[in-house]
Amino acid sequence: MRYSPRLLAGLATTVAAALALSACSGSSPSSSGKDAAKGYDPKATVEITWWTGQTTEAEQKAEQLAAEYHQLHPNVTVKTSAGATVTDDLLTKLSAGFTSGNYPDISYAFGSWAGELAESGRTQDLRDFVKESSFGWDEFPAAARETATATDGTVIGVPALVDNLALLYNKTLFDAAKLPYPTDDWTWEQYRAAAKKLNDPAKSIYGTAYSVSGSEDTTWHLWPLLWQNGGKILDGKKPAFNSDAGVKALETLRAMAVDDKSMYLDQTDEKYSPLFRSGRIGMIMSGPWELLELASSKTKYGVTQLPGTDGDHQTVSGPDLWVLYNHDDANRAGASRDFVKWLTSKETDAKWNLAIGNLPLRTTEKDTPEYANYAKQYPAGPTFVDNLANAKQARPTVSGYEEMSRNVGDAIAKVLQGKAKPKEALDEAAEKSAGVLEDN
Repeated sequence: MRYSPRLLAGLATTVAAALALSACSGSSPSSSGKDAAKGYDPKATVEITWWTGQTTEAEQKAEQLAAEYHQLHPNVTVKTSAGATVTDDLLTKLSAGFTSGNYPDISYAFGSWAGELAESGRTQDLRDFVKESSFGWDEFPAAARETATATDGTVIGVPALVDNLALLYNKTLFDAAKLPYPTDDWTWEQYRAAAKKLNDPAKSIYGTAYSVSGSEDTTWHLWPLLWQNGGKILDGKKPAFNSDAGVKALETLRAMAVDDKSMYLDQTDEKYSPLFRSGRIGMIMSGPWELLELASSKTKYGVTQLPGTDGDHQTVSGPDLWVLYNHDDANRAGASRDFVKWLTSKETDAKWNLAIGNLPLRTTEKDTPEYANYAKQYPAGPTFVDNLANAKQARPTVSGYEEMSRNVGDAIAKVLQGKAKPKEALDEAAEKSAGVLEDN
């Protein structure tokens, strides 16, 4: 499973409306006020559906996992499907399924979808289930647990993948510029200074890069700087990202893009990683999904935590979820819970998530042989694992986040391209987002 949170946020309004309509159906299952698995018989013969949202290679692994679980529990059949051709389309497929009644027991979901799914009325409430001592809820990173939890305390799923943003740097370019490598103590001022020195227009080399596609990839890269400056995304249901802290955060990026011209502006989200690997970009803010490609390249690179503000090196995590749905069938609900508990256990997760380069879901996996092999294969992996401690806040699990993200992403893109000033752009994004958030 290979993940990057480059979401097609333009689908947000249509999908959110469809989810809202499906939640209004009086005959539809609802997560509110009841335990979907009450009366579950672990010996009952049952079939559950699992939309994995994965690529062909990972889908084959999912089928193997389903078969392995069936061997352990012969009365339970796990029917797997990708759910959609690409993961980005899965939310649209789910919303259509909620309306028709054809939706799975378990599905993969980007963390930024959590608010919309929680509002659908189709999810199970797992808050008591995850509190069971045998589940080990506290072994998951705090940001992942927070993402799975709606504003009313409902837990709609279990973390499927955890990540975070760190600073990746190209050692070859630093050596050529005779610059010392970044350290965990770096400030944003040092980052900017290094980007300016690395920049070499004559050789088409940029000091750093940023997405200006307006997608979630654009938006979530701003959140660490916002938090480090003491800001927050929302105040209740009201936008708060356009505070002085938000303006300062965006100005930090604007100075590199507009004043220094040391920032490569990626219109697609897809170009800056290959350019980094090919020695055209000196530094990028990115996540552990880069490690697989870097392992097969000849790039000499290093990883540190993000630059900080006054000693604060907060990062952002984009956890994804296995969301569990209610079909008013206690046996399907109970079997889906047991399967996800097994799938995300220390033993199973270490065998399949670590094997394909993802970070461990649970802290207890550090003691496994699989983690030792992972650290050998991906030497920078443990840096990302340790950096999870800097993911102290999560993107809000609220309906309307998707559209707000698109508005913020558009604002960032305008500023970095020199078409607007930080304050006016963020104020405009806040004004556009206010109604969407307050209506949910």
